[in-house]
Amino acid sequence: MICVICHGNEIELQEVREELALGTDIVCVPIHVLVCQTCGERYYDRKTMRHLEEVERQLREGNGRLREVGRVLMYG
Repeated sequence: MICVICHGNEIELQEVREELALGTDIVCVPIHVLVCQTCGERYYDRKTMRHLEEVERQLREGNGRLREVGRVLMYG
């Protein structure tokens, strides 16, 4: 596979964290996707996209399994 952005050929499966907005909060969802090792472009397959859509739906409905792992603070 060749990267569509940088045309590099070092694309590997990696665990990344996709961020979904939930009101003023950010929910990190760990997923495995192909990532270009040269430029960082991510490649999502249909199964992964459906999973993210399902997670987003569950979060909107208040059914998501969430655990607090830290805090984000804003100054100003």
